[in-house]
Amino acid sequence: MEKLFKLNEHGTNVRKEVIAGITTFLTMAYILAVNPSMLAETGMSAGGVFTATVVASAIATLVMAFLANLPVALAPGMGLNAFFTYTVVLGMGVSWQVALTAVLLEGLLFIVLSFFNVREAIINAIPSNLKKAVAVGIGLFIALIGLANTNLVVSDAGTIIGLGALEGAALLAVIGLVITIILYALKVPGSILIGIIITTLIGIPMGVTNIPHNFKILSLPEKPIFMQFDFSSVLTLKFFTIFFTFLFVDIFDTVGTLVGVTTQAGLTDKDGNIPKVKQALLADAVGTVAGAALGTSTVTSYVESTAGVAAGGRTGLTSVVTAGLFLLALFLSPLFLIVPSAATAPALIFVGFLMMKSVVGINFEDPAEGIPAFICIIVMPFAYSIAEGIVWGLIAYVLLKAVTGKFKDISIMSWVLFVIFIARFFIK
Repeated sequence: MEKLFKLNEHGTNVRKEVIAGITTFLTMAYILAVNPSMLAETGMSAGGVFTATVVASAIATLVMAFLANLPVALAPGMGLNAFFTYTVVLGMGVSWQVALTAVLLEGLLFIVLSFFNVREAIINAIPSNLKKAVAVGIGLFIALIGLANTNLVVSDAGTIIGLGALEGAALLAVIGLVITIILYALKVPGSILIGIIITTLIGIPMGVTNIPHNFKILSLPEKPIFMQFDFSSVLTLKFFTIFFTFLFVDIFDTVGTLVGVTTQAGLTDKDGNIPKVKQALLADAVGTVAGAALGTSTVTSYVESTAGVAAGGRTGLTSVVTAGLFLLALFLSPLFLIVPSAATAPALIFVGFLMMKSVVGINFEDPAEGIPAFICIIVMPFAYSIAEGIVWGLIAYVLLKAVTGKFKDISIMSWVLFVIFIARFFIK
């Protein structure tokens, strides 16, 4: 383990990494239920999508572990699966086979871009203060996910959003958050994971943790939807629009997640650069290609990996454990799927607190540095998109640096991204 993952060098050990890997898995295990349900609306087999989700997630996460040695897990991305189902298939009227083809080609292009360092150059083009803002924005974003998943905050016509009723899942989430905070304050090892387990058990008598009458621990997986592509419309404008949207959202979600997770873990250098970033991006691309071949939407790095980092994960061993649990879930899916969102929501909310620490390193005294950081931070939760936070933050950064005459602070890649982001608003 030491040879493979350099545990001592990263100030960790096998026990911490195992706990972190379990924590990461539990906070993102909801994808095993959500993704098959969502993609099934396109006509795909829910069981086949479940198998594809598990296998593609495990492959991508193992590539991340052994090539990049980072505690980052991957799975079909939320938002991207919604775009796949509701916009592309149900909205634009194309078949799910065509949508999978777009995902495949996007992944293949990502592999090419990774080898030519294009994606690495994009990460390096994000200024240091903005990278810290990305970490803070992601913290608020995942805290909002946790709050919304249990109806602790709800849509409210009078105030846009408001507090939900403190009952059922919302009440259980509050209890779980209190438990997690107390365990963390008492410096109990694995406090986030223990909080998830205790909250799940408390949810049984409350009726939130549902255990089916015919509950069985073991179940056999269905075969995946393998190599179901349709290249007949590849040269059409509609297909290009689908392809470009997958490409754009995936690249900036991945960039944002990698920056946020590695910043929180203290794995970046003094300039905010990520170690082995090329290999990390390659893991994302390989996962997307594997996912398309097996029959699922775009695979991307998961922001929930921050929960594992908060539990002590610092190396690829965390990712190995998470990948192993994904593969185990092929046969133990009923056991993993009884963990309710009310039990994982406290972990997400608490990690939001932990990620706020990066805000103290942002230079708010200089408007050209502080304002773009602020915009990046607020756009992520309020636009419900990591990618949009990066887009608007970088646009603000380039504009303010230009108008204040600080052109030397703007890299060539930052100018390129600025032009692409602006052009995106006019290309429909």
